[in-house]
Amino acid sequence: MKKILTLTTLLLLSANLLLAQGNKHFTFHGTIEYDKSSNMWAMLQKLINKDNESWYQPMFDQYKKNKPQFKVLKSTLKFGNNQTLFTPIEPEYTPNNFGDELPMAVQNNTIYTDYNTGLSTSQKKVFEETFLVKDTTRHIKWKLTGESREIAGYNCRRANGLILDSIYVVAFYTDEIPVSGGPESFNGLPGMILGVALPHENITWFATKVTEQPVDEKSLIAPKKGKAGNNKSFLTVLQNAMKDWGETYAKQYLKGFSL
Repeated sequence: MKKILTLTTLLLLSANLLLAQGNKHFTFHGTIEYDKSSNMWAMLQKLINKDNESWYQPMFDQYKKNKPQFKVLKSTLKFGNNQTLFTPIEPEYTPNNFGDELPMAVQNNTIYTDYNTGLSTSQKKVFEETFLVKDTTRHIKWKLTGESREIAGYNCRRANGLILDSIYVVAFYTDEIPVSGGPESFNGLPGMILGVALPHENITWFATKVTEQPVDEKSLIAPKKGKAGNNKSFLTVLQNAMKDWGETYAKQYLKGFSL
């Protein structure tokens, strides 16, 4: 009798689990709104060294008196038909203050990705020039964890990864949006990435709202303007332009423009 009861209980639990999976709602198209938050105090502090502290430190101290610690920028990600278009929203102010030129703290990229083909087109603004970088999607080695949290109403699971050889990434994705995309060039997880943190770079992206609605195919179009190239040629241009900048500045700008 106990064996029969145990078997019955297992069958009921399995049936309830299958029913829950069957009732799970999936979002295949819509628009995600993201906030990018940059810890400006921490980012600027890292640029101070013995060669520039005489003039950089006073400017940094003044910045902390007049500017908030965190700078927040907004962007959208449209998705449908296994394609995404990441678009920064221009801030209401014109960046012209100390620190505003840091590429890690601004949004330079408009990115179209077709996950059906594994190809991506990125329009990148680098100072006064615009580049159009066409290449395969970024490959990130992810490790899934057991941690989870809710973001913008979706249950998300944590994954840890590494980009650009040395930048540690924490991402939260949801399988309720079965598209392997995310903000900027973050991708490669079994669901949409709704949260990203670069802890050592003092930057986060988190979704604030997901609107489920049909997306016109005409709005999911790759940008077309800019000097054409791929990831390798773009990196070569950056390295040549910054070869005399010194290690501290060159490293910071290279990472920012390469995101």
